[in-house]
Amino acid sequence: MPRTPMSLLSPADQARLRGLRLMKAVALGALLVMAVVFVIAFVLEDRYPWLGYVRAAAEGGMVGALADWFAVTALFRHPLGIPIPHTAIIPRRKDEIGRTLGEFVETNFLDSAVVREKLLSTRIAEKAGEWLRVPEHAETVAAEAATMATGVLRALSDDEVHDLISDLAREHLLDPEWGPTVGGWLDRVVTADAHRDAVDLGVDSIATWLHGNREAFSGLVSRRLPSWVPSVAMRLVDDTVYHEAITFVEAVQKDPDHPARRAVDAYLRRLADNLQHDPTTIGRLEEAKSAVFDSPRVRELATDAWNTAKSGLLRSLDDPQSGLRRRLTEALIEIGSRLHADPALQRRVDDRITDAAVFLVGRYRHDIASIITDTVEKWDPAETTEKIELMVGRDLQYIRLNGTIVGALAGLVIYAIAHAVL
Repeated sequence: MPRTPMSLLSPADQARLRGLRLMKAVALGALLVMAVVFVIAFVLEDRYPWLGYVRAAAEGGMVGALADWFAVTALFRHPLGIPIPHTAIIPRRKDEIGRTLGEFVETNFLDSAVVREKLLSTRIAEKAGEWLRVPEHAETVAAEAATMATGVLRALSDDEVHDLISDLAREHLLDPEWGPTVGGWLDRVVTADAHRDAVDLGVDSIATWLHGNREAFSGLVSRRLPSWVPSVAMRLVDDTVYHEAITFVEAVQKDPDHPARRAVDAYLRRLADNLQHDPTTIGRLEEAKSAVFDSPRVRELATDAWNTAKSGLLRSLDDPQSGLRRRLTEALIEIGSRLHADPALQRRVDDRITDAAVFLVGRYRHDIASIITDTVEKWDPAETTEKIELMVGRDLQYIRLNGTIVGALAGLVIYAIAHAVL
């Protein structure tokens, strides 16, 4: 009988244990009944000759019961504690049983053809689409995905993420020279005249500012003139400078080929060339980059970026009405609808899933099956015996009961034949 206390067994194992004990009692009771009947028939056989048939049946029943008790007990332990050869089979050959079971599962259940046939007949994509297109189901999946994502985000170490972002930023953004890349990009922009809109925007902004800031030119030039110059002349100088600035800007706005525009184009071309080939210009850009993105600032930027992104994601994931959750649910519903309504898509998805599963099974089926072997090897022999006896022991007790009945019938038939012949 299993030695594990009832309190440590699961409810299912407790029910199995009660059934096992009941069947053991029934099988033992049948043996005792046969023994009592045998004694009575043996004592009274001389007075009542017909009891010979009863005695023979009871004798055969006892032999069958004892033989099957020995056979069943020998599977799990030594009968009566006597180390008879070829008994206690399960605890003695536990590891071999585990290996055999693992090989059986690997050969018969993890075969590529079996897996492919089963998956293709299951119609995974169609069933998944039919289930997923229901809004309540899509919301459930979205909620579970949000819970998993939230758990992952909360489990991540902020310091490690900061270090990772800083390292990535330095490796891919700060350590490489910017000059050749920026210069090549600027050269392509100027060659394609893609900078024209930016120049127009700048000129328009200057013109808008000039029209709205007339007072900024008061005294701009006149305050630098000698004090003996009349005030009227000073105002005239300031007005002239203001109107000339407006006239110049308006001329640049109107003339696409204005010398100022050509000067800007020439400057940008020189700058693009210097950024690609002039060590001095490249060095100055690198110095400016280093001054802006020194290590403490990179760390601060990484910290701010991660904290902002993390807090925003957590808020969106926790709120069922957030835009992220709603869009995820809508996307899942759309995926489910397409899977349900498109047979061609179903076949493609089923084929992809099947191919992936067959590949994984074919590549790792030995490793999967070894889980059984390794698990059984780690079990204690006594615990293994208890587990197996709880699972199949009740059915094995029927063998004892059947052996009692069959033995009684066999004894009766043999006695009847012998009595008839002799």
